[in-house]
Amino acid sequence: MSYAHLDAYSRLLRGAHEAAATGLASPQSPRRLIKASWRRSLDAGIDPEGKSAPLAMDLSHMRDLRQAHPLRPLLPMLAQTLSGLADESGHVMIVTDCDGRVLWRDGNHTTMGRADQIGLADGHRWSEHSVGTNGIGTALATGRPVHVYSEEHLMRVLHVWSCSAAPIIDPDSGRVIGCVDVSGTARSLHPATVALVAATAKLAETQLALRMHERDERLRRRYESLRGRPGVLLSATGRVISGDPAGDLGIRVHLGERAVHMPGRRMILRDGTTALLEPFSDGFLLRPSATAAPPVLTLSFLGERSPSATFGDRDRPLSLRHAEILTLLALHPHGLTAEQLSCHLYGDDGNPVTIRAEIHRLRAQLGEAIAAKPYRLTCPVEADFLTLGRLLSAGEPGPLARAYPGPLLPRSESQEIRRERDELEAQVRACLLRRGAPEDLWAYAQTSGGRDDYEVLERLAALPSTDPRSAAARSRLLS
Repeated sequence: MSYAHLDAYSRLLRGAHEAAATGLASPQSPRRLIKASWRRSLDAGIDPEGKSAPLAMDLSHMRDLRQAHPLRPLLPMLAQTLSGLADESGHVMIVTDCDGRVLWRDGNHTTMGRADQIGLADGHRWSEHSVGTNGIGTALATGRPVHVYSEEHLMRVLHVWSCSAAPIIDPDSGRVIGCVDVSGTARSLHPATVALVAATAKLAETQLALRMHERDERLRRRYESLRGRPGVLLSATGRVISGDPAGDLGIRVHLGERAVHMPGRRMILRDGTTALLEPFSDGFLLRPSATAAPPVLTLSFLGERSPSATFGDRDRPLSLRHAEILTLLALHPHGLTAEQLSCHLYGDDGNPVTIRAEIHRLRAQLGEAIAAKPYRLTCPVEADFLTLGRLLSAGEPGPLARAYPGPLLPRSESQEIRRERDELEAQVRACLLRRGAPEDLWAYAQTSGGRDDYEVLERLAALPSTDPRSAAARSRLLS
């Protein structure tokens, strides 16, 4: 692109950026990827006048974080591919974790000095939710390579910069584990740099795949030494390595985050059979279970999302009425009659016949999970609102803030559910105000109840002026 074209594009971006930052309509817009990123960033409360990325970790822990990160063995290869180019051309190479926190940095020393001024340095977070549109954050948000030019950044202080970044996906887990980025002054970084960065990310993924296959082969040899003991061999991330020749389990078995701490855990497989999950070397073995464990009913009823249930291995969207019935049954484990359910849902005007019809439809979805006389849940239940109650008892604000996306069934008019909803909201708010860290209060401020909470916003507004959350809180207080 010629300098004349760059100048014209910069003028277009400046007008569109000013309109986006002030909430006005603009006849001209940036490209679709950038427009969508601006919207996500503004919705997250990013202040276009922010000055720096936030420091997101204790730098004294940086060495341990680097040592534990799966990209650490590949750093020499990444540096050989990109840091030489970065140093020669006046750019800086960045490698982050999956949250956009800078773990490694190399390149031109003068540019790194300028990068320090905006927090493009070790331990600072560059996710979209922290600094708005930028190469690292937008690549992580979209899951694909991105070049962000000058005024395409949402924060005005970044308009002198351009960056090319690409996410790195771990072939073992299938998840994004980090991002590689080259950043420099706006016109010195050619948009074609993104192709080199993307190729480097793919090279890293190839190296990760080779290492994964080497681990699989070592694990397979240990498994074969068992000589006839039944079981399916899984990697530490649940990939099926051996013992399932028909492919009944698919490519991967979902283990859950706590599988490593739950030896002997029973699991229901895709074909409905039950197996025991046992640690084996660096992975797991699935063994046939002599006794079938009942499937777990998992309820997700907190926040603005539509209520849903998981029973066995199937996810089911629920109507509000069915979600209300399941909430009441979960809150009353000994059961409720049709008359009691009707009263809880409809008040004195309720009709038990209506409840029986709803229960009949609900049992068509959940089968034997619901028994009658009285109506009750007959299987293990894991509900986000019950988990929240346990976290409140523990009084730990961090896990509590992460577990609370919003109120219980916010559209429900049931008097008992409204009472439970209000009690949970009040207890969460009190715990976070009493003991919550800024990130806990910010998480609560994203919920419907916390969005305009004056006391919470005052706490956030008192953060340092360089923290984007402070500016966002002040803006809400003034609106």
